[in-house]
Amino acid sequence: MKLCFLVEEQYRHDGMPLDVIRQLDAWGHQVDVVWPGRSLIRISEAIRAGSHDAWVLKTVSGGPGLTLLEAAAAVGLTTVNDARVIRGVRDKALAAVLAARSGLPVPPTYVAARPEEFAELPASAYPLVVKPADGSSGRAVRLVASPECLLEAGDENAGGGLLIAQPYVPNSGTDLKVYSVAGDLFATERRSPLHPAHTVREREVPLTPQIARIAARIGEVHGLDLYGADILLGPDGPVVVDVNDFPSFRQVPDAVARVADAVLRLARDGARTDAPVAALALEGAR
Repeated sequence: MKLCFLVEEQYRHDGMPLDVIRQLDAWGHQVDVVWPGRSLIRISEAIRAGSHDAWVLKTVSGGPGLTLLEAAAAVGLTTVNDARVIRGVRDKALAAVLAARSGLPVPPTYVAARPEEFAELPASAYPLVVKPADGSSGRAVRLVASPECLLEAGDENAGGGLLIAQPYVPNSGTDLKVYSVAGDLFATERRSPLHPAHTVREREVPLTPQIARIAARIGEVHGLDLYGADILLGPDGPVVVDVNDFPSFRQVPDAVARVADAVLRLARDGARTDAPVAALALEGAR
């Protein structure tokens, strides 16, 4: 098969997806790699119907690669994940609305352009977790104890853009990260970015039926095939606090081979053929 990977500069040394690309090459497939952030792209030549069996995106939120992926989809090429839904999951405000509408357990979500605007929330909403609506990799996630601390949450948002705030979910300091590799689910533990002093051994853990149902439903709601979800085990049960397309798949056994095989299967069979909630919502907004 002939595949095209769009890889952001930030991931130029990362095993995911570079090891996947090497694995596909070792299996005899042709993989072209495009670096959207550091090269001239002759888009009219690069994206031609039939020139690749599938396109795969590994970029940061707001990176230029998503436009290229959407252009490939617009001329009828297969994309992994579905290009129609990636913006919907990368916009954390929109993702929270879609998740809540579909019955997923998510915290109440508030949006503002400046952190001080969250001071209008009642004291019962604090502490708050404040982060950029287009953030990724845990960037600029802040735990805000009270309204008086809100200005500190804006220190790392100098570039502007919307912020989202959600009430803090009390937890042990350990995040549950659940990965889906084209329907195969894996649960792992890692340290919460809000508890940097907490010691956690990153490892694969058993996947309970409840978490498996939630994780599978996330894929249905957002229309994703390769994704990861951050789930907190709060006092009232599991809560979904973040979803990412094409994550790191850390601690997933044989992750490189599994992801490479999933890319080939999705390229051959196409992405989800059902109309996910996210795709319907985005189409309806146009």
